[in-house]
Amino acid sequence: MIAFETRGWVKFPYDPDVYAWSRAAYQAGLVAVEDPSIRETWLDCEGTWFIGVDALPNDASGRLGDVPLAGAAVDYLGDMPPLHKAQLSVTYPGYPRPRKTEGEAAFRYRAKRDAAHVDGILPHGPDRVRQVSEPHAFVLGLPVTEASEDASPLVVWDRSHEIMGRAFRDTFLRHDPGEWSTLDITETYQAARKHCFEHCDRITLPARPGEAILMHRHCLHGVAPWADSAVAPPEGRMIAYFRPEFQNGITDWVSEKPF
Repeated sequence: MIAFETRGWVKFPYDPDVYAWSRAAYQAGLVAVEDPSIRETWLDCEGTWFIGVDALPNDASGRLGDVPLAGAAVDYLGDMPPLHKAQLSVTYPGYPRPRKTEGEAAFRYRAKRDAAHVDGILPHGPDRVRQVSEPHAFVLGLPVTEASEDASPLVVWDRSHEIMGRAFRDTFLRHDPGEWSTLDITETYQAARKHCFEHCDRITLPARPGEAILMHRHCLHGVAPWADSAVAPPEGRMIAYFRPEFQNGITDWVSEKPF
């Protein structure tokens, strides 16, 4: 699909199979957000964001109960690696507020830059050096609740995957593959991210149940603040995410293959 390859993201229109899956995810999501142990672990930002990692009880094909993960986006991806339990990201009025472990500078970045990031690049150690810890193949977002367009929509930086991917390849290919899993890419990541802010259009991607958003693994993205005028059900703005990892790890992650 040309839009995905050139822009680093694509939004698929309403699909009845995706909608059926979103209804099953809604029911499972209501259980997850009320589970005391899950809620204690994943409700953050002073109650305005339920991070919900591995919150949905789907199987490795994405199936929830008797509802399969299907539709145009899934057909486009073809043979996928085994899927993890989906994240259920829920935002509420007032987002963002600081996370429990977030300092002033980090919160300012969250509020002003939508906490823009590339998934799978995580901080390590006291110096918070960035390493590729989770070499995702792609990021697939599936909206679960109806919400207005200004209720903390997903944000992407258009064509940022080209800038980020090129910077990653230039860095990794200067090192032996045996070093890749612990390679400090902090400077590369921050410089490429800054370049994206300066040269890529920031695009908000509100979406409804039945639609799907597919992002390239190197796409810079984040979550916009909840606007004062935003409207959503009491359950908040829910969206489920799949981001399975490559079987060949960073070797595939740093390559030019689409997913």
